[in-house]
Amino acid sequence: MNRHRTAASVLLSAGALIAGVLTAATPSIAADAPASFRQQHIQGFWTAERMRSATPLDVTAAPGVARTPVATSAAPTSVPPTAPSSPSAASPASFPQAGGAWTGSGAVVKTSGRVFFSMGDRTASCSGDSITSANGSTVITAGHCVKYQGAWHTNWVFVPAYNNGSAPYGQWSATKTFATDQWAASEDMNMDVGLAVVAPLNGQTLSQAVGAQGILFNGGYSKKMYSFGFPAAAPYDGTKLVYCSGNSGKDFLLTKDHSLACNMTGGSSGGPWFQDFNEATGLGTQVSVNSFGYNFLPNRMYGPYFGNEAKAAYDKAQTA
Repeated sequence: MNRHRTAASVLLSAGALIAGVLTAATPSIAADAPASFRQQHIQGFWTAERMRSATPLDVTAAPGVARTPVATSAAPTSVPPTAPSSPSAASPASFPQAGGAWTGSGAVVKTSGRVFFSMGDRTASCSGDSITSANGSTVITAGHCVKYQGAWHTNWVFVPAYNNGSAPYGQWSATKTFATDQWAASEDMNMDVGLAVVAPLNGQTLSQAVGAQGILFNGGYSKKMYSFGFPAAAPYDGTKLVYCSGNSGKDFLLTKDHSLACNMTGGSSGGPWFQDFNEATGLGTQVSVNSFGYNFLPNRMYGPYFGNEAKAAYDKAQTA
């Protein structure tokens, strides 16, 4: 993510202009607000050109952003992955990797995708991932990719395997978006986790169409980690799935987040972090999402610890 702006900044990609004005009706707040938001979506809104020109959403941390203490001693809870219907082998990648295009195949190519949404009168983008869930229709992303600066995003869609304006597995419209209670209430950087439940498409749930990764809560720190996303701010352009890999650490400054050497930029927010990632199958256990970076520490990404708070948000989403 770009580290050269003030806290909670939204960046434009190089030369890109904000595309269009929000035309959707204002959605109503869900009954269990403020932790979730019912979505409305206009069919045909996300044209190829509108997706290409969406603003990459980027967040940087500043003093005072971390508030909620994070308990990291609870027992681990793990959900196994859902393999895609036609898995394919991936080419081995390099480890460590500070940022480069994923040239392999495997399940991660289908489960990862770009997230698009309207934010006020702007269109913006993040990244996300299909995860195994009871409803088979759950996407996990960053909290600021569903709600930011006090407002829930609208026109929210997930495009798995996004490819330069094309949606090979379709656009999956959210019916409801979620965040941890702490992010929904105060946008606490320790709890920057968001989720979406997407409507079936062509008679299939999301996990039936593209598969879904496993997820782990309270799994601890300092793991061999792989991070994926669709960075759209320079030097990237949002057209390719990019990854970083390396031995992760723990933020020693303002949050209790995971830390990983990674040069991904704006638009990669919400992309998955995996431990136990298998380069051959493209399957892993998701333990975080791309969240933020510090202005003064370039080429390092931070992702929230999936603890009890993230588990509670996931449980709400997977049973919605």
